[in-house]
Amino acid sequence: MKRFCFALDLIDNKKLIEIYKKYHEKIWPEITASIKDVGIGDLEIYLVANRLFMIMEVNDDFSFEKKAKMDKENPKVQEWETLMWKYQQKLPFAKEGEKWILMEKIFELEK
Repeated sequence: MKRFCFALDLIDNKKLIEIYKKYHEKIWPEITASIKDVGIGDLEIYLVANRLFMIMEVNDDFSFEKKAKMDKENPKVQEWETLMWKYQQKLPFAKEGEKWILMEKIFELEK
């Protein structure tokens, strides 16, 4: 399995952050299915202040292109993404249309 890590900010508002966290206590089953169907074996999201950090472990069949295509064709995923964007904001250096930004791994204890 490969691992990818991403960052994204939430709007810096305690009430909105709490609502966002509540949504993630039990995400919609269609979202869980779409995550698994595209080849993501495990996915975790961490929060510090208003910064999100996502760890995604994928199988050998996973590709970002396949995920983007499947997400675009799935109305429930589009509905979820639109809803989540009410709480999220792009990172200051993100380009137009970028949301979760892939992070660069710079250290690994056991290679």
